[in-house]
Amino acid sequence: MSTNEETIRYKRSQFATRLPRDNFYTQSHFWIAPQGQAQWKVGFTKFAVRMLGEIVEQGFEVEPKAEISLGQTVGWVEGFKALTDLYSVISGRFEYGNPLIVDDPEKIYRDPYGDGWLYLASGDPDSGKLNVLGYVEFLDQTIDRIRGETES
Repeated sequence: MSTNEETIRYKRSQFATRLPRDNFYTQSHFWIAPQGQAQWKVGFTKFAVRMLGEIVEQGFEVEPKAEISLGQTVGWVEGFKALTDLYSVISGRFEYGNPLIVDDPEKIYRDPYGDGWLYLASGDPDSGKLNVLGYVEFLDQTIDRIRGETES
């Protein structure tokens, strides 16, 4: 693991990424970036999109400005490898989905920490969120578990 001011470079086994230092992360592999005024931009981590594969389609099941609760399904993403629900990592209000991924859902895969973010929400983030170093530790455990399962 190496660092610069904005990101931490992470590499373990066959996986490598740069994790934005100022983001928070969840154990369900979402990142949460503060946007001011209790607003949060939410996206998948690179680890999550690697598990999904190239993104084929996505959609939201909640309307803009709808109240949301922690763990609520707010949408879905279909990749070549898997279909997954999008869960709320914020308790509050779903502001809107990222308009950049409507016509180009592959942005989620190509640029997960940039233009491929998923949605904007207002409220309180998951109290179990991790800082970048906590997420690095969690990734180590996750990758070690996966490697152990595939080596058995």
